[in-house]
Amino acid sequence: MILFLLAFVAFLIIGVPISVSIGFSAVLGCLSLGYPLVVIGQKMVSGIDSWLLIAIPLFILAGNLMNAGKITDELFGTARELVGWIPGGLGHANVLASVIFAGMSGSASADAGGLGAIEIKAMRDHGYDDDFSAAVTAASSVIGPIFPPSIPLIIYGASASVSVSKLFMGGVIPALVMAVLMMVLIYIYAVKRGYERTAFNLRNLVRQFVHALPACITPVIILAGFTLGWFTPTEASAVATIYALIISVLVYKSMDLKTFLQCLKESAISSANTLFIIGTSTLFTYVMAKEGISALIANTITGVSSNPAVVMFIINIILLILGMVMEPGAILTLMLPVLLPIANTMGYNLVYFGVVVVLNLMIGQVTPPFGVCLFVISDVNKIKLERIYKSILPFLVPLLITLAVTCIFPQVVTFLPDMLLGATAA
Repeated sequence: MILFLLAFVAFLIIGVPISVSIGFSAVLGCLSLGYPLVVIGQKMVSGIDSWLLIAIPLFILAGNLMNAGKITDELFGTARELVGWIPGGLGHANVLASVIFAGMSGSASADAGGLGAIEIKAMRDHGYDDDFSAAVTAASSVIGPIFPPSIPLIIYGASASVSVSKLFMGGVIPALVMAVLMMVLIYIYAVKRGYERTAFNLRNLVRQFVHALPACITPVIILAGFTLGWFTPTEASAVATIYALIISVLVYKSMDLKTFLQCLKESAISSANTLFIIGTSTLFTYVMAKEGISALIANTITGVSSNPAVVMFIINIILLILGMVMEPGAILTLMLPVLLPIANTMGYNLVYFGVVVVLNLMIGQVTPPFGVCLFVISDVNKIKLERIYKSILPFLVPLLITLAVTCIFPQVVTFLPDMLLGATAA
């Protein structure tokens, strides 16, 4: 077991990719502990052998099609016309566009890499500082995996056997609270720095909205679909992909064969990475559980206090730290076998718990020094990481406030699932 754990830490320290670090250390653990070799293949395959997980590559593909098909341009244009008249208008448009795009892709990196490039260019052209623009874009990209659909919530639902439809609906109010708090902070910055705003023009808004309507109704189709029982979350991912392809080709005429093939290639690479992480993490957690490490960690956490609020605080701290240095998919697969027994012991609602877990991990994605979204935005927009590190700190405040509100008031998560889906949603 010492070799197993030390190998994992050593691989991470020398910069080996997280998926490979998990896989190598898990294989070494199996070999050193004398497990049959067949266990390695069985556990890795069983980890991704799920109908629900088919939604991951499809939502990734849908997000790439929307970025390449210029659908994100239409979304940002509509958001700009709608809220551009408020002080800091393009910052507000940035957040609003992220909320709309969140209803299509479910990926923070897709938002930061695709929509973020459009948003930062527009903000640069209108006199916004690069550091402020990057901070707004990074913070707003976190909304993607909270507002439905959500790839991390799909992974949680598959691992915890919890209704993904309920998880999706549970993320709606926290995502909107997050967006509103960020817009308040943007307003304060805009007034202080004197950022420009555009005059409200109803005619331009109507014209832009009509042109962008096919793109804007995508979230409505997805949300209505699984809320009303028309299709499952997995089927919703297929609907989103087909719909994105149709409007890119037939409506906006911005997708050719070369671009489509490039989207397929990029989506295959991203999907393979995500699913490989899930597979290797499944093997890793199997070793941890079999050797009693998972139970030891769980007992250590619950041994600190029997108060559910104190235990939740400890879990939040652990997840925030892990979210800064690891991929959400890996953390979910590694930690859920530890955390779910604790959640059951403490009596947490598992839908509420899932949204809180993912919210923690998403905040970690934009927390210096290793937040993945910060690297994406720095790379795509050629902004030094040091500038982003400093400017993102104030935007962590609305994210942490949202986390605190969600933890203290579980109804923020459970209200919509209970009202719209009841107790029978699958």
